[in-house]
Amino acid sequence: MRERRFWVVQALVVVLAGLHLLADLRWRSATGPFPGGIPVALLIIPVGYAAFRYGLTGSAATAAWATLLWLPDLLLPVDQGHAPSDIVNLVLVDTVALFFGQRIEAERLAHARVEKATLGRLSAEAGYRQLFEANQAPILVLDDEGFVREANPAARAIFGEVALGALAPVLIGADGPLEALAGRVMPLRDGRHYRLGLVALPEGGRAAFQIVFEDITKELSESRRVARQRALTLAAEEEQRRQLARELHDEPLQLLLHLARELELLGQSAGVTPEVVASLETARGRSLEAATRLRNLARDLRPPALDQLGLVPALSGFLAEMEDDTGLLVDLEVSGEKTRFPPEVELGAFRIVQEAVRNVVRHATASAVRVRLEFADSRLALSVADDGVGFEPDAVDGSKGHLGLIGMSERASLLGGSFEVDAKPGSGATVRVCLPSDGGSSAR
Repeated sequence: MRERRFWVVQALVVVLAGLHLLADLRWRSATGPFPGGIPVALLIIPVGYAAFRYGLTGSAATAAWATLLWLPDLLLPVDQGHAPSDIVNLVLVDTVALFFGQRIEAERLAHARVEKATLGRLSAEAGYRQLFEANQAPILVLDDEGFVREANPAARAIFGEVALGALAPVLIGADGPLEALAGRVMPLRDGRHYRLGLVALPEGGRAAFQIVFEDITKELSESRRVARQRALTLAAEEEQRRQLARELHDEPLQLLLHLARELELLGQSAGVTPEVVASLETARGRSLEAATRLRNLARDLRPPALDQLGLVPALSGFLAEMEDDTGLLVDLEVSGEKTRFPPEVELGAFRIVQEAVRNVVRHATASAVRVRLEFADSRLALSVADDGVGFEPDAVDGSKGHLGLIGMSERASLLGGSFEVDAKPGSGATVRVCLPSDGGSSAR
């Protein structure tokens, strides 16, 4: 309504309507210069222009305006006007106006949507580009073959300009397929450690993947510090157990055995009444029982067979004692070539089996336990399986005193190994542990 061209079009409609009416009033004869009047079809020109310029609203308004202006001509007598043909022509003009106006309006809306989507995409690309360039995390954009197509400034600062066009696994010093890089932690050239995140990009572009390097140097350092602290605490605890076991064996145990011997000699002395002999024998028996319990306590604190003979004899002795004390049927199965592992690995394996078997005795209501040891060049695998009532591993809560599984898992982790529990109610439980032969030195 505010454009001058729109009103020029409407003025043209007025001119055509006026000329047509004037011709009908002035020249009645069929032999006149305008025997059929000014052609109504000329309205196609302003109506079509309005459709192309303004869409459906413009063409409909122009067609309605033309129809209104033609009403005086349609009311002329038959000998002056051409009402039937004019009506037919007006209907055709209005139909053309609505049809083309609607089509052009639809195309305009589709074009507007395309432009809006294009602007949104360009805006998103600009935002992504700004984020890509300003991100402090190194980012590499790769094609479907794994070659680097783009690198943000943080990545170029580490890899240099040679990063563009390089094969990503070779550039970052990784082996294996590209998909295997996701989640890996690797040191880069700047001396820091990064966790690799691999993102698949939408199809249709040059880029297929994006690698984001998350700096976890501080997190890794803290994790290693905590792990080292736990390892030192565990080592100090084991050392205290060793000293306590030695002290129990060297002093109180020897004193109790000496006391039992003195009571025995006293009972054999001349002149001692039978009642006193019986009392001395009772005291001697209690002294020997206390000595046995003290010896077992010292053995639990630090089994001497573990340091002197190795893991298998130490476990054999422990399992035999458990079988005698509890009536539990225990089976020890050893495969592979028996060899000695570092002391911390053997001690960790022994403590895990010890805790697992004691958990079976305390909670599983089992009748049999099978312990398996598998020796290999680079690892020690062990498992403890029972036929007890089982449990739901996810329901075990360390805050309620169920610290056995947590302690076993932590020992395995400190040794750089893996820990797994396979259990469900009514089907027993199996604890599986795999420890590296180096004692997890690389992990610590």
